[in-house]
This record gives sequence, C-alpha cells and structure tokens, in this order.
Amino acid sequence: MKNFALIGAAGYIAPRHLHAIKETGNNLLAILDKNDSVGIIDRYFPKADFFSESERFDRHLYKLAKSVDSKIDFVSICSPNYLHDAHIRLSLRNNANAVCEKPLVLNPWTLESLTDIEKETGKNIFHILQLRLHPAVMALKEKIEQSDPNKVYDIDLSYITSRGNWYYYSWKGEKQKSGGITTNIGSHFFDMLTWIFGNVKENIVHYKSETSAGGFLYLEKARVRWFLSLDIRFVPQKLREQGKTTYRSILINNEEFEFSEGFTDLHTLSYQKIIEGNGFRLPDAKNYVQLCYDIRTAEVQGVKGNYHPFLETL
Repeated sequence: MKNFALIGAAGYIAPRHLHAIKETGNNLLAILDKNDSVGIIDRYFPKADFFSESERFDRHLYKLAKSVDSKIDFVSICSPNYLHDAHIRLSLRNNANAVCEKPLVLNPWTLESLTDIEKETGKNIFHILQLRLHPAVMALKEKIEQSDPNKVYDIDLSYITSRGNWYYYSWKGEKQKSGGITTNIGSHFFDMLTWIFGNVKENIVHYKSETSAGGFLYLEKARVRWFLSLDIRFVPQKLREQGKTTYRSILINNEEFEFSEGFTDLHTLSYQKIIEGNGFRLPDAKNYVQLCYDIRTAEVQGVKGNYHPFLETL
C-alpha cells in the first residue's frame, strides 16, 4: 500500500483520482484545496487530513516524511493548470513523487526546469495521459505502425464540449491560467495524434476566439484539420434534440474512428502503471506542450486553405 496526498479535491477531475487511489488499494492521507466544500472525500477517504492553506499542507507533508509508516509516496495534482508547476515542485521538495493531470505545464521551457528538480530530488514526475491507454487508441497506433511507412492519412478532428457562463468567470476562462481552449480541452487529442502520427511538420491556425478554435496540422503521417469549441451550437442538431451537449469525432480517411466507450477505468489503469513504475514521464509531454504553446501564440491566418468544415459556419 502506498500513501498519497492530493491537491485540488473540488475540481471536475479529482473524483477520478480519488477513485483510482481507492481502487488500486492505496491510502490517501492528506488533501489540499482552498474550497472547503468537498464532501465527496467522505465517499473515499473520510479520515484524510484536510487543509485549505498550502503553507499548512506543506508543513504537514514535511512532518509525515519523518515517519516511515506515514511518509507520502505520491502527491496527486488536480489543481488549475497554471499551478501544476508549483505543486509538482512542492511534492518533490517533500520527498514525494508527483502524479499530475494534463496539461502537465503550459510552457515548454518549464519541462526543462522540472527535469532539473527530478535530478536534484531523486523523485519522479508522472503524467496522466489516459487516451494512450485506451484500447481503441492503442490498436490504432499499432495499425499505423504496421502500415505503409510512407502513407499519409487525412484526419478531421472535431471536439465540442459545451460550457455555461461559469466557465468564463473561472480560471479556465483566463488564457494565462488555463492556456485557452486548445490547451484546456485539446491537449489530450493533440498528444494522441502526435503519439500515433508523428511530429509536427507544419502548424497553421485558421481561427481563434474565447469559445472556438480551428486549424491545420501536417504531421509526419497525417494531415489534420481540427476544430475545438465550447459552443453548444456546434453540437449536431440531432444530438442536441437528444439532450446531448458534447460531440466528439475523429474521421480518418473519411471513416469514423470510434472510441467513445472504454473511458471509465483509464485513470485507475494509469495509477496501476505509475505504481509499477511504468507511468508516463516528462518526455511524453514534450510534443503536445510545445504544440499547444505554438497554437496559442501563433498568428491567425484566416479561414482559407485546408480548413475544417465547421469553420464555414462562423
């Protein structure tokens, strides 16, 4: 049994981490969140110590490190994107490994400094990239690797996950804190595509706003037209009539790549691999962190050339 601490218990993704820690037979000893409305903790680890101030949480981890039985082995980080770097450092300074949600960091140069602190402390930074563990995604990667190495695929990525007004008043609505929608909702997809189809050769951004973005990527083995949005109007009418608020589609050479099922236990599987020492590490984040940064800072070219069809409706 490993001992865990967790930072960011009140957010959307935290329950998956709480569940994964429980399901893998481990224990959660301490939790940090500035929001004290976190009753969900009772469902998993009601005896965990709770802190709303990082200074007291830091001191508590230091005290636990003095005991063999209560020493924290891993700190799970589910805090806002812009705080990941600081919370990873807090974890490693307290002699614990870090398990961090996506995006690992917002800027590519931060990865280099995190590499340094890994070497200094002798502790590891693990990364949740659950799409890489999805059976359909793994099968697709194997298929591409076994196909003609010179073949270039045509891909349309469409992801709409609608959000209410609260989103734009939270940290997620601030580009400096979230990285904008291409980082906040697109990083997993950009990681998956570059993992399977290779490095970026060309990156064109056709459109960017607070709610939507679209562009074109030329990868080593794929031409990708992508569109991301928080606007429910882009969810197909038939799905909206069914009460659906999310639409996810990946077309590969005009054939739908189906991977809508099989997400339930991916965090638990991620934790199993991390505890075994086989989790994703800093180098695995390099491509998508760089790409999200490049998209975020790129000059918008306008809706022209090889653009995603959804951009025609803007």
